[in-house]
Amino acid sequence: MKEQTDVTTEEMVEETLDPVDWGPMRALGHRMLDDMMDYLETLRDRPVWQHAPPQVKEHFEKSLPLKPQSPEEVYEEFVQYILPYQTGNSHPRFWGWVLGTGTVMGMFAEMLAAATDANSGNASYHSNNYVEMQVLDWCKSLLGYPLNASGLLTSGCSASNLIGLAVARNAKAGFDMRSHGMGDAPQQMTVYCSTEAHSSIQKAVELLGFGSNALHQIPVNEYMQIDLAALNEAIKNDRQNRLLPICVVGVAGTTNTGAVDDLNGLADICSEEGLWFHVDGAFGAWATIAPRSKDLVNGMDKADSLAFDLHKWMYLPYSIGCVLVKNADEHRRAFSLTPTYLAHGEGERGMTGIDVPWLSDYGFELSRSFQALKAWMTIKEHGTEKYGRLIQQNIDQAHYLERLVQTSAELEMALPVSLNVVCFRYIRPNLDDAALDKLNKQIEIELQEQGIAVPSVVTIKGKMYLHAAITNHRSRRDDFDLLMREVIRIGNELA
Repeated sequence: MKEQTDVTTEEMVEETLDPVDWGPMRALGHRMLDDMMDYLETLRDRPVWQHAPPQVKEHFEKSLPLKPQSPEEVYEEFVQYILPYQTGNSHPRFWGWVLGTGTVMGMFAEMLAAATDANSGNASYHSNNYVEMQVLDWCKSLLGYPLNASGLLTSGCSASNLIGLAVARNAKAGFDMRSHGMGDAPQQMTVYCSTEAHSSIQKAVELLGFGSNALHQIPVNEYMQIDLAALNEAIKNDRQNRLLPICVVGVAGTTNTGAVDDLNGLADICSEEGLWFHVDGAFGAWATIAPRSKDLVNGMDKADSLAFDLHKWMYLPYSIGCVLVKNADEHRRAFSLTPTYLAHGEGERGMTGIDVPWLSDYGFELSRSFQALKAWMTIKEHGTEKYGRLIQQNIDQAHYLERLVQTSAELEMALPVSLNVVCFRYIRPNLDDAALDKLNKQIEIELQEQGIAVPSVVTIKGKMYLHAAITNHRSRRDDFDLLMREVIRIGNELA
């Protein structure tokens, strides 16, 4: 037997990661808070975005730090090498892709949540779980979803879509999917969405073992919505070919154009065919609380599962999304797993007792941060009526930008605005489409590199367009006036 080494009390040196001296660390924390408040307050005074120079990349190629560095020095590195080179989505003139903008209270909440370092995936009789359950109930009420539905806060719609489709798969497979897996499926299952649906749907289908060939992408109509007749025909043909249709995914706000599928029509098809109806409402779901725009997402409440983000059109800091499922039993059956080290029971006391469901029973993550706090604090700070006005404000700004484009001889729209996404391009009569594609891509780059504004680009019906997705609570109409002037100026200079 190996001889055990005797260690005397005098030889033991015990350490901690807490500050040796709390005073200087407290002062540094106050400085960080003041600096970040200054950063947010002065966003409009700085370029939207700036390219990180080579020395920044070189700085992050240094070797592993073996010895300690003072907290003040670490923070100085953040200020010098990290803070100036952010994506820029907090800025009032950031409209690229579909990104949110964050809030001051959300920033505070992230600090508070990190200080408690609680795992919000399990254990009951704790305040964090009550907060998440209340936020979920608020989401159900705002989006017209049944209060007895189940739900879970997630990292975003990629996770939410994966969870929703996992429940759909298990509910509609016709056998014990969790025990036997896809290898025992008697028929190839099929899922349907439009060609405009987000790539996270395909990723979810692949991760769940269907295979990308099982995702049948249906053509869209002139308004970029899923073609219902083509969907019906695809389902009919698949049944004739001994495939098993199980789920249709509708989109409430496509990334490319903001198009909203005919959700009522999709709900009817799913009801007639016995299919699961999932809606990806990443940002567009929130149009339902806009005073004059709620009809744009009619039928969303008929979904069996609904995925959406709060870090896009609810403006919260990344990351926070949500999934709601009407059939709470099906939701729980898809994910609940209780090994002995997580044993818990109804009405028991202590850490393993349960007075509200363990949230880890409704998703694939056991360890989860306290995401709910930033939603809870920010929504209480502003109230849902103000949120509705802000979302309506963004929709109105999209139509304002559309009118600016329509009144300019140098610009043209891709298609009418349907929600909050504006797709337009600079044109010159003497240039063909290939030349215009190249020119508009260069305009996008110049707008970004010069720090003026950040749109992105998309291809619609074979042509490239500048893409402004307006999910920004800091934008003002004069920001869009500036965008139009600069697009025309840069276009003229380049052309």
